[in-house]
Amino acid sequence: MAHKVGKKLKDLSKSHQVLAITHLQQIASVADHHFKVFKEVKGGRTLTKIKKLAKEERVSEIARMLSGKKITPLAEKQASQLLEEALD
Repeated sequence: MAHKVGKKLKDLSKSHQVLAITHLQQIASVADHHFKVFKEVKGGRTLTKIKKLAKEERVSEIARMLSGKKITPLAEKQASQLLEEALD
């Protein structure tokens, strides 16, 4: 189901600007751009940061979504495959 939602969002993005916040790798993999939102503590204050991910970082982040903290070679392979399929 998530894959179908991702494809619908991709189709919608051809005529509209779409911003999606997701934890689902099937949806994230069809995006044109990926941003990682994370928190960082500095001087006792929690800051929210946003980073645009490069191509290699996109693979790693989707692999992390698949496997959790420890990224496995299989998760990296699956992440690369999801990103390649999104180009079709």
